[in-house]
Amino acid sequence: MNRREAAHCAALTAAAIDGDFVGACRLYDGILQEEPRDALALWVAQTMDYYLGNPQALRERSARALRHWPACVPGHHAVLSMHAFGLEECGDYATAEAVALRALEIEPGDVRAEHALLHVLEMQGRAVEGLRRAATHSVNHLWWHRALFHLQLDSPGQALEVYDRRMRLDGLPELIDASALLWRLRLAGIEVGERFRALAARWSQHAEDAYCAFNDLHAMMAFAGAQRWDWAHRLLAAQERRLARASGANHDMTRLVGYPACRALAAFGRGDFRRAEMLLRSLPPVAHRIGGSHAQRDVLTLTRAAAALRRSQLPQGDLHASFVPQGLAAA
Repeated sequence: MNRREAAHCAALTAAAIDGDFVGACRLYDGILQEEPRDALALWVAQTMDYYLGNPQALRERSARALRHWPACVPGHHAVLSMHAFGLEECGDYATAEAVALRALEIEPGDVRAEHALLHVLEMQGRAVEGLRRAATHSVNHLWWHRALFHLQLDSPGQALEVYDRRMRLDGLPELIDASALLWRLRLAGIEVGERFRALAARWSQHAEDAYCAFNDLHAMMAFAGAQRWDWAHRLLAAQERRLARASGANHDMTRLVGYPACRALAAFGRGDFRRAEMLLRSLPPVAHRIGGSHAQRDVLTLTRAAAALRRSQLPQGDLHASFVPQGLAAA
């Protein structure tokens, strides 16, 4: 191997074997310093920072890459789409929208640019526009965004229809989307029938993974929604075993956010709304440490709001209108 190939192997070892996403990012950034157009190093580093919930790094790394990746070089649109997502996660919505639209001008089929644009529309509450854009795509995650726009427009029945017609349960990304949508529908007071049971059964093989706290959180949504406390207990026990090994990025993810959040979801599922609200109360300052996007992590705020409302014994019909439409992004 040459020097750059050896650095790639070292970064893979840090991430996949040691679970050291921060160390892996440092190694990938070293590669990019020497070769700014190393597309693999750029993509994997951006993925690691997404897992780490580090939007500033997403924005700055892609900005550095763009300085060395002019429009005449193939792949320019892909770097623009990465930069648009980083800008959106840093709250610079106007610039993110402009950059995403530029990427789509160059390559209309750039799904990552479309995804970044949907995040902008979602966080700004532009649900009608979001529905128009999301209607043209068949990607599972973009259909998930479409369902969230329906929730923003207080049309949970249409969101449930998206789940039934479009949500696939083929792998972890699809299971995450399905859990996130069903849980939000439950928070909105919508009856989802046996759907949680089928989803929980698909998650059960991952109950003891304890590899990624973000995944654990979505597995717990399915287990709590289905009232499968056997699987929920296995998940929490696996997290406790993970906490006993103080190494890797997922240790802090689990300690700071994943474990208390999963306990909160389990408490919510059992009807212990006071405990759920108490566990979620301290998470906002550190919620980003579980990874994902601001839109995905909003579920913690939504769950806390729903727990508080249930504690105050509001009529069931008032729940959705009280906390979903305008003040918070439905995602």
